[in-house]
Amino acid sequence: MSATGSSNTVRRPSRSGLAVLFGALVSLLATLLLGAPGATARTEPTTSGAAARTAAPAAAPTVAPAAALTEVTGFGTNPSNLQMYLYVPDSVTANPAVVVAVHYCTGSGPAMYSGTEYASLADRYGFIVVYPSVTRASKCFDVSSPQALRRGGGSDPVGIKSMVDWVTRTYSADTSRIFATGISSGAMMTNVLLGDYPDVFAAGAAFSGVPFGCFATTDGSEWNSACSGGTVIHTPQEWGDLVRTAYPGYTGPRPRMQVWHGTEDDVLRYPNFGEEIKQWTNVLGVGQTPAATDSPQSGWTRTRYGSTGDRAPVEAISLQGVGHNLYAYGMAARVLTFFGLDSSGPGPQPQPGACKVTVTTNAWSTGLTGSVTITNTGTTRIDGWKLAFTLPSGQTITNGWGATYAPASGAVTATNATYNGTIAPNASVGIGYQANHGGNSGAPTAFTLNGTACTVS
Repeated sequence: MSATGSSNTVRRPSRSGLAVLFGALVSLLATLLLGAPGATARTEPTTSGAAARTAAPAAAPTVAPAAALTEVTGFGTNPSNLQMYLYVPDSVTANPAVVVAVHYCTGSGPAMYSGTEYASLADRYGFIVVYPSVTRASKCFDVSSPQALRRGGGSDPVGIKSMVDWVTRTYSADTSRIFATGISSGAMMTNVLLGDYPDVFAAGAAFSGVPFGCFATTDGSEWNSACSGGTVIHTPQEWGDLVRTAYPGYTGPRPRMQVWHGTEDDVLRYPNFGEEIKQWTNVLGVGQTPAATDSPQSGWTRTRYGSTGDRAPVEAISLQGVGHNLYAYGMAARVLTFFGLDSSGPGPQPQPGACKVTVTTNAWSTGLTGSVTITNTGTTRIDGWKLAFTLPSGQTITNGWGATYAPASGAVTATNATYNGTIAPNASVGIGYQANHGGNSGAPTAFTLNGTACTVS
C-alpha cells in the first residue's frame, strides 16, 4: 500500500513469502557487509514486505492480531520509509513492556523475528516486540547521517520512535519499560536510539556494535572505515559529550546499556567494545573500574560498572575467540535479565536521577575522613540501599559508620545499617568512613544507589 492509502492498517504476512525471503537472505549473507546471527529460526510465517510507508499518525489505531507476526502501516512519521512488524503474544500483560529488536545489515524485521527468540520469550513474559525493517537497498540502518544522530533530526530513529508511540497508544504500554536491542547494524542503531531518545528507552543491549556517533559521516556514505576498523578512539568525556549533544539540555534519567563483542570480530573490530564501555559509563556517571567481573560461560568475561547486580548501569560481555556473528540462542534470555523483564531478575530499583550525594573529605598527612550524605530525590520510598563508588587510587578504608563497606579499596559498596535502610522521598541519610591515603586525599566523584546514578554535589 502506498503512503496515500489508509492511515492505519495491520497485515498478517503470507506463508508464500517464506521461501522468497530465505532464498534472498542466503545469497545476500555471502556478499554484503554485515552478517546475520547464527541462531535457529522460528517457524511462524514471515514475509518479504511491501511498499514503503510514510503515513501520518493514526487517530484510532487498530489492535494487531495476537500471536502472529503482523505488519503495521500508517504508524506515524516515517521519513526513511521503514516498515514496522509487530509481535503481540496471546498472553500480553496489562500495560506491557515493549522490546524493539533491530536487525543486522542484509536482514529485515521478519528475519529478526525468525532468527531470534524474542517472540517466544514474549509468549512467556507478556511483553510486545517491535521489529523495524529497512527498505533501502543496503538493508542497513542509518547510524551515520547528521539527521540520525540528533533527536528528531529525521531518518530511521524518527520512524522507530513513531513505532514505539503507536504501540504505546494502542496497547497502553508502560512507558517506563521500553527497551532496544540489536545485532551489528541493529546494535549500532541501539546505541543511536539510546542517545537520541534517553527519555523513551529504559535500557539497551547491543551485539557487535560501535559507540554512538562513531559511524558518523557527512558525505552521504553509510560506511565509516575508521570506526569499523576500531581506530576511532576518544576519552570517556568526549564519547559522553557526543551522546549528550544529541539531545541538548536533557537532564533526566539515562538508559542503562549492555554491550556484547567478540575478540575476533573482523567487521566491527574489537576496540569498539572498549569505546562503548567508555561512552556509556561516562553518560551514566559511573567509574570505568568494574564493580564486578565474572565468567558466566566458558570463554566469556562479563564486567559490570556502577553496581554488581543484574541491572548494573553498564554491563559488558566479551567473547574470547568469537567473530562478528556472535549472537546465539540463549543470549536473548540474558538480555531480558538485564532489562528486568524475566521473573528471575531483582525488583525494580530507583531510576537514575532519583538520588543525590554530597561528599566531603577532611585529610591529614596519611589519613582522611569522608562524610557522605545520601538524599532520596525521587517520589517513592527506598527500602534497603547499596551505595557504590570507587575510591581514588591509594585510599583504603580502615573503619566506617552508618554502613558496612566492602571491599576496603577500589570499587566499594556501602550497605545500609539496620537503623537507616529506609529513606523517604526528600529525606537524607548520613554515613562516613576513615581511610589511609598515599597522597591523593580526594573524594569519590561518582556514586550509584541500588544500581542507578546519583547527582553528586
